[in-house]
Amino acid sequence: MELLRGQVLWFDGSPMNGNIEAAARHITHGAIAIDSGRILAVGEADTLAAQYPHAESFDYKDHLLTAGFVDAHVHYPQTAIIASWGKRLIDWLNTYTFPEEMRFGDADYAAEIAARYLDLALANGTTTVASYCTIHPESVDAIFEAAEARQMRIVAGKTCMDRNAPAGLCDTPQSAYDDSKRLLEKWHGKGRAHYAITPRFSPTSTPEQLEALGALWGEHPEVLMQTHLSEQVDEIAWVKTLFPDARDYLDTYEYFGLLKSGGLYGHAIHLEEREKSRLLEMDASLIHCPTSNTFIGSGLFDMKGLAADGHRIGLATDTGGGSNFSMLRTMAAAYEVGQLNGSPLHAAELYWLATAGSAKALHLDDKIGNIAPGMEADIIALDLASTPAIAQRSARAEDIWESLFATIMMGDDRAISDVWVSGQRRALT
Repeated sequence: MELLRGQVLWFDGSPMNGNIEAAARHITHGAIAIDSGRILAVGEADTLAAQYPHAESFDYKDHLLTAGFVDAHVHYPQTAIIASWGKRLIDWLNTYTFPEEMRFGDADYAAEIAARYLDLALANGTTTVASYCTIHPESVDAIFEAAEARQMRIVAGKTCMDRNAPAGLCDTPQSAYDDSKRLLEKWHGKGRAHYAITPRFSPTSTPEQLEALGALWGEHPEVLMQTHLSEQVDEIAWVKTLFPDARDYLDTYEYFGLLKSGGLYGHAIHLEEREKSRLLEMDASLIHCPTSNTFIGSGLFDMKGLAADGHRIGLATDTGGGSNFSMLRTMAAAYEVGQLNGSPLHAAELYWLATAGSAKALHLDDKIGNIAPGMEADIIALDLASTPAIAQRSARAEDIWESLFATIMMGDDRAISDVWVSGQRRALT
């Protein structure tokens, strides 16, 4: 049994309705008791120390103890090409992404990048990710094996494409179904692993492949489904030429059984009113990728409007279209996008999105993303004075939110002083 002492932050509900005081909980001299990979209790440090006198104590002093970050949309195979210059979506795929993904049929290379990616994620305080793989089953095995070795909870799936991609990255409707089913049966529910059926996006799947994957999801409704939706205006125009009978972009998924609760729709920037209504009605999840959206010029996600309507919304780095591995930088970008939309997000809203909100989007909020008895002990210690610039601003803060906001806006991996995964302290590399 362990007792982690420091400031503690958790959420009793969503702050996205603006009621910060009702949603967020903060203890200045707090502690978290953990045992066998789960949280036993959270409360005042002196009280828990007396309650668990034999627990091994870890004193983080003024550092903030929170749930580990949950990154709801990444492409781990793009780790090595992150921060590549100057392309929009389609050119990005053809110039950088597809050539790199060709390499993932090599199991050793896939394992190397999977390990590198997860170590980078952990160093940035991210303890759970939802990742696209490549068409290669080896790439799926690699990320699940790397996560298993680190005891991380993970969502991942084989990316399926059978058109508008290099021949070496195309499968078929049948092989997409067969490979996905075999990998699903191999990994889903094994330890902390969750499978997601993964059509990359409508332009790279024929109607036959989308139909096959919709059928697979119908047979296995217990798994998630992840894809992309309405990321860029020219992408939407392309979709209309490929699916001339579809009512809109979302309809290219809906028609084939790929719209329901458990669906994760990345980006979702340029939505039509029918799409918004159907996504909400079906309790689908929208994943906001702000650094990616600005880096490749996609547009501005309507966080406040969609949140006010009641959508499930997660936050994500979108490695490697996103320009870094840090959920702190991603929160900062979400704030900046909100400013441009005339609706800046409060620090509590940003932090909720990066933890409990993303966990809810992944339908994992009963397990991760928060500090509460019974939750899995994925915990980070956040240094709120990790650099001289942050320290001097934090010293002037009048409350926890001013202090935390300085780290959100200026922090990086130096702010992550410690990481616990499934109740085990991880050595950061």
